[in-house]
Amino acid sequence: MIPNPMELILRIATAMTFFGHGVYAIQGNTGWLIYLETVGFSVERAKDMIEIIGMADLMVAFIILLRPNKYVVLWAFIWAFATAVMRPLSGESIWEFVERGANWGAPLALFFMLKMKSTKRL
Repeated sequence: MIPNPMELILRIATAMTFFGHGVYAIQGNTGWLIYLETVGFSVERAKDMIEIIGMADLMVAFIILLRPNKYVVLWAFIWAFATAVMRPLSGESIWEFVERGANWGAPLALFFMLKMKSTKRL
């Protein structure tokens, strides 16, 4: 079944966000270590975790693009929102959070769209 255009746009936008961040994380983006340190991880542990997070982001991207599941999409929203909030909590400007509104807004909109779609089937 072909999704409606709005759902497809939200799926692509969300998948691109998670694909891009996943690739950056797998490459070992050291600029992101501060966010893990902010929530209590050591630098060494954060370096280990960043690649795992990157692989998880890639999995989320492919699931959302190929066969979206509302719970995976909900996770995408929670993760994107948390990482956006982490910016000002780690000492960056609130505008770093504001700028990332689409990173969590697209999966949130997609979640509600999928939820409404699944409710109509019942």
